[in-house]
Amino acid sequence: MAAWVPSDALGRRLLCGTEYATVRYVGSVPPTAGIWLGVEWDDPQRGKHDGTYEGTQYFKCRHPKGGSFIRPNKANFGVDFLTAVKDRYTLNDERDVQHGTENTLVFGKKTVEFVGMDSIAEQQRQLNQLVDISVRECAVSHAGQKEEISRTCANIRHINLSKNLLSSWETVTAIASQVQNLETLNISENKMKFPSTSTSVSAAFSKLRILALNQTEITWAEVLLCAPGWPALEELYLTSNNITVLERPDNVLQTLKLLDLSDNQLLDGNQLHLIAHLPRLEQLILRNTGISSIHFPDAGFGCKTKMFPSLKRLAINDNKISQWSSINELDKLPSLRSLQCHNNPVMDTEKNPETLRQLIIAKISQLEVLNKSEILPPERKGAELDYRKIFGNDWLAAGGNWNPEKNKPSEEFLAAHPRYPSLCLKYGAPEEGELKGRQPLTLKNQLLTLTIKCPENPEQKPVEKKLPESMTIQRVKGLLYRLLKIPGSELKLSYESSKLEGKEVELDNDLKPLQFYSIENGDCVLVRW
Repeated sequence: MAAWVPSDALGRRLLCGTEYATVRYVGSVPPTAGIWLGVEWDDPQRGKHDGTYEGTQYFKCRHPKGGSFIRPNKANFGVDFLTAVKDRYTLNDERDVQHGTENTLVFGKKTVEFVGMDSIAEQQRQLNQLVDISVRECAVSHAGQKEEISRTCANIRHINLSKNLLSSWETVTAIASQVQNLETLNISENKMKFPSTSTSVSAAFSKLRILALNQTEITWAEVLLCAPGWPALEELYLTSNNITVLERPDNVLQTLKLLDLSDNQLLDGNQLHLIAHLPRLEQLILRNTGISSIHFPDAGFGCKTKMFPSLKRLAINDNKISQWSSINELDKLPSLRSLQCHNNPVMDTEKNPETLRQLIIAKISQLEVLNKSEILPPERKGAELDYRKIFGNDWLAAGGNWNPEKNKPSEEFLAAHPRYPSLCLKYGAPEEGELKGRQPLTLKNQLLTLTIKCPENPEQKPVEKKLPESMTIQRVKGLLYRLLKIPGSELKLSYESSKLEGKEVELDNDLKPLQFYSIENGDCVLVRW
């Protein structure tokens, strides 16, 4: 008996064993008899050709060996949503009951364990209480009978449908339209078709707050076509979708607070300007997006941009940013509080990670968290004072002056150090004595090996640390706040030396370097708070 082939098989997703594929052809393949399915595998290593067989092209593949022909009886076209839910959350056959298989369900915030439910009414009652459903990798391909989901699972709010056999956005809508209070939906890892023209707005997603569409091959243009149906959406995850160009959202996505575009190779940093006016966007994740520069052309040195008005948290790690000017630009963001910027070429310009951190802190005035580490007030003060000193001679050489009437630093200096004038206003211009004999940042300072102890906290084990002798006490304190995870209280530092026979010397001037106190290798720094 011939295997059944769905009437809409073309374009459908299927499983063959454990391999995922998309149907690209249904029909005969002479000289063989019977019906064949021409499939394009998700894993091109699984295929044999590009859809051409014996000189005839039956279908096309992206990869020259991404295609095969399989018989319909080898194809699993999947199950409806409710069948998958029942398979995962209830006991469907006698075998499970006989063996007393235990299952765990989450009802709201309660976890309930049950063994072998013997009545359909009890199963129905349990399903009706489900709030959070995961049917990941359950071969879900269609919605099933109309209204059956809403009758059976009336309380669902969160659905994980990732890595299934969903072939189109219409199927997702058909499922969601039966879930009245749907708040969270994850349909990542489903290669599906999205609308290519604007469609009538469905109420299916009217309460949806969180949507994950990672690895679905959606384009930004398709996002914007679907977005009118997401009036309450707050978080949108779009990683690994080959999105290269963006367009300005027009009256859509206005409620969005978080957008994740990681692992999409954007054409350039200017693409960001097209999404810069989302009024409520607080978090933007741009890991590995290929951007090499960031620029906000609407604002000059020391001014705030009108772009990204609500943006508090930005992640730009694993990109190609090579110039400090892009870090300077981030100070223009009016609400920025947290930055992740690991693994960018600009980070290689300074070998000492501590100095690198200080530079970024000094350049971005409102930053409170850098690379997931909190910036406490003493660390910021130390970073800003140091910055003001380090570049003091450059400021003088560029036309800076202690006399306000003569203080006219060049455009080039202000472009490289846009915060310098505000740091001078905050702390005063650097004094001449501070700038004498200042070593350039790139010179290797003598490193001191010191033991750090907390005499009033015996649980804290001594730590050995190598510090440059030119490091100011302020910067040492900033380092210790993070190293010892001390709450934001004022630190008191002193040191003991074998030469001083038990006498403690207070490190009482935050602006002085370690070498000022004649600290030597092997000395012990005592930390109290």
